[in-house]
Amino acid sequence: MKIIVRFFVPARSMAIWCFVFGVVAPLQAAEFSQPDANKFPNLFLWSDTCNVWVLRDSDAALLVGCGDGIVLDHLDEIGVRQVDWILLTDHHRENLQGAHRFDSSATSVAAPKHEAPFLETPTEFRKWSPKLGDPFSVYGASYVRPPQTPVKVHRWLAADDIIDWRGHQLKCLATPGHSPGGMSFLLRQGDASVVFSGGVIHDGARLTNWFDSEWDYGFAKGIDALSASVGILQETKPHLVCPSQGPFISNAEMQLASYRAKLTAFRAEYVRGYPVEGLAKRGRHPAVTPTAVPTLVQVTPHLYMFDETMAGKNFAIIISDTGHALVLDCGLFSEQALESLIVEMRRSLGLKEIDACWISHMHGDHFTLATALRERGVSLWTMDRIVDKCEHPERYDYPALITSYGEDLSGVKIDRILRDGEVIDWEGYQLHVNWMPGQTEFGNGLWLDLDGKRIVFTGDNLFGNPADLAQNGHECVVARNSAILEEGYQIAAQYLQKLKPDIIMGAHSILMTDPAAFVDRYQSWAKRMVEIFQDLLPDTDYAYLYDPFWVAAYPYRVDLTTEETQLVQVTIRNFREKPQSHRVMLQLPPGISADPIVLEGTVPPKERRTYPVQIKVQDRAALAEGIQIVPMDITLDGKRYGQLFDFICLGKVSAK
Repeated sequence: MKIIVRFFVPARSMAIWCFVFGVVAPLQAAEFSQPDANKFPNLFLWSDTCNVWVLRDSDAALLVGCGDGIVLDHLDEIGVRQVDWILLTDHHRENLQGAHRFDSSATSVAAPKHEAPFLETPTEFRKWSPKLGDPFSVYGASYVRPPQTPVKVHRWLAADDIIDWRGHQLKCLATPGHSPGGMSFLLRQGDASVVFSGGVIHDGARLTNWFDSEWDYGFAKGIDALSASVGILQETKPHLVCPSQGPFISNAEMQLASYRAKLTAFRAEYVRGYPVEGLAKRGRHPAVTPTAVPTLVQVTPHLYMFDETMAGKNFAIIISDTGHALVLDCGLFSEQALESLIVEMRRSLGLKEIDACWISHMHGDHFTLATALRERGVSLWTMDRIVDKCEHPERYDYPALITSYGEDLSGVKIDRILRDGEVIDWEGYQLHVNWMPGQTEFGNGLWLDLDGKRIVFTGDNLFGNPADLAQNGHECVVARNSAILEEGYQIAAQYLQKLKPDIIMGAHSILMTDPAAFVDRYQSWAKRMVEIFQDLLPDTDYAYLYDPFWVAAYPYRVDLTTEETQLVQVTIRNFREKPQSHRVMLQLPPGISADPIVLEGTVPPKERRTYPVQIKVQDRAALAEGIQIVPMDITLDGKRYGQLFDFICLGKVSAK
């Protein structure tokens, strides 16, 4: 059983304390402030997990956001005795996690109707078996952060609706981008106006965070929506912008104009550094020659890859003089086509036996045929930090894992676990294996000197035509891939610059010859991208607002249907150059307990700390059916972030 008791002291003492099983910790110093007491004498700000904007009229109030609900215990300090309305700008947990504290018979909640699915059926957006096409996901990894349980909403709002409260009229503005159905509220008082903008903008003409606007696999849908929403706010010419996070914005028109220009410049650098639409239409590379196998072309005397008719599929193969072969990635075509390919290679290319298939990174499209190869006696190889994502994809919340590619696909056993820097003597060739992050942290590169050329296999890290000076080759920037730029693309670029390959073999049948200048452009872009994110995100250590995994649970999916207890490891990361203090509290559903429930401590500079947590079925009869969300309420170095991240439990299978 979980017991939480909060004791509140007056705001003038500027302290709030939380007592949980004997753990005592300060949560947040807070008191009311006013952004502009002259123009808006009845507008107040309270901050806990978000900014709670209080519009007062006599002894009543309308709130925009409610945060942790602590504001309810302090409203009498500004003469408010009742809350008539709570307006929600979006579904994000930290903006409404205290909504349950308000009496729904006295306080009505209004929210954007396009956010209704997340507020009414939040667990629909946490999948036990995610698929590529799941709505509001990046190839199966959800980008929405719904509340733990449904929120009762009394009025659903559409664009241009008017909320008329005690003579105050607030106009609803559809402003998606930070959230799929995000909404802002415009209030005019005399010749002054204020916009309650939710997460659209942060002071300094910056993003509130990155991961809430990452809606697709590098095509900038979220950024495009956000930029259009900034334009809508610009048209209102507000005197004051009141966001859900950070300081209020008094020089609003100037910041909105600057912000939109930043987003435009960001988009140009963010989208892929090659014409992705043209890859499927490209002709045959001039450096290859056709073979007797209809779908294969020869790159060097011993190296073959798919031709343009198989554009986008994953397959390359080195066939030695003895007929033994090494496959480099294998996926996105049928098992029947694989069998035909093997028969043709035996007949025409001297293939006798495929010894191994090397997997470049964690994404399932690179080894959808791994099981079929293993059944033919092929050994599967990949690097140590990739192995568990291949074998147990259900334990992670990353995009494009193998299980996302079909109901019949599951984790595959890796036969040989490779280490960074390992050299494999295979058929007289020296195969060099190195950690090669970039598109994802969980990637490796393989290089060898073959047929007088230094050739490196790079997975999905870069694609394109080195001869086109307009291209820098970078693949998509997706934070959910665990892809922090300094630890990813920058390392990949430096690796390639040092290696000086003659040929880069990208996955998806992309051949890049004479790549030296191309790699230099790639490296320049990687450095530039870090600077752009540092400018766009309002934290000195921008990764806290970029990375959706700086507090993460392993496994992400906790199955309690047959076990009473499961071990979950919660890892907290420190990006700072100094020690970090933290307090993470698990918000558990009924029937489930955790030991410990509060994770409190410090992490040394640039390190991680992992806490083992026993998740236990305390009362099976109290368990709800289906997936249950377990948010993690985070306080970092004294700043309350609220329920940013989560993991999920299944205690009772739904009868549906």
